[in-house]
This record gives sequence, C-alpha cells and structure tokens, in this order.
Amino acid sequence: MPAADAPPPRTSQDGCRPAREAPDPPGAPLLLTLAPQPARGDIPGLCERVRGALHDGPPGRLVLCDVAAVAEPDLVTVETLARLQLTARRHGHRLGLRNAGPRLRALLELTGLTEVLPLGAGSLLGDRGAVGADPRGQAEQREEMRGVEEGVEPGDAAVRYLDDL
Repeated sequence: MPAADAPPPRTSQDGCRPAREAPDPPGAPLLLTLAPQPARGDIPGLCERVRGALHDGPPGRLVLCDVAAVAEPDLVTVETLARLQLTARRHGHRLGLRNAGPRLRALLELTGLTEVLPLGAGSLLGDRGAVGADPRGQAEQREEMRGVEEGVEPGDAAVRYLDDL
C-alpha cells in the first residue's frame, strides 16, 4: 500500500511525464506519456529524451506514446508527435500512440498523418491504424488515355522561356 505522503507523478520541464520509474527490460516498448498541452519549445527536449533512451538499444524498438492526457489537441501536439516519430525512425525504431481521444484522432486524420502515426485499435480508420500495422498499399492503376496528345503552340510563354535557356 503506497504511503499517504507519496509525491505525485513528476512532470518534467519538456512536457513529458515518465510512465514508470523502473528501467525497461530489453525489447520492451519504451513508454512515454505526453503532457496535456505540449508547447513548441518542449519538442527538442522530448526528442532528445527519446533519442537518448533509444541510442544504445537494438533497432526496431517500439516507443509507445500515451496521449490520454491530451484533451485539446492542436497543431503543436501534432508537430510534437510527428517529430517524435521522426526521431524514433532516424534511430531505427518506431512510434505508436496509445489512448488517443477522438479529437486527436480526427486531427491526425485531417492532417493525413495516420499512416505516419499509428493510432491503435479503435481509430476512425478501423484496424488500418493499428500499432505495428503497415498501412502501405498499392497505388491505383489507371488506363492510359488513347488518342489524346498534348500540343504546344509556338507562342506559348513556357516554350519561349525554355527556348531562351
């Protein structure tokens, strides 16, 4: 039973609370809890913390970012998550989101970042946004138009510009 005078969970200056105090076992996901409203100035510190935690480990580790506290997401929140994903990928790892609320899900889908930042089960996309899923697919194939040729008139500005080179 925890002591009644135990200190509350710490929040660091960079907008992140540690998910747990004990060191992670090898291969376990790195847990990261995002503060309710990260600021743009917090991003470099968060990225440095992730980079430092992943630096010595084997590649392919999952950084699981708990975003349950983010009730009012904005574009700074999206930028923070995108930069954390970029940091993880640069070091051979990946980032997944856990406990994303409907507003954050909608904002990520609106910005087109659900393929970059997997939402986990229950997203508006269904299982396509599941952590660890590879959302890449085949591009749509179109038939080539027959009998259509693009012509250039001698007086076109684009042609004149290219001729002057």
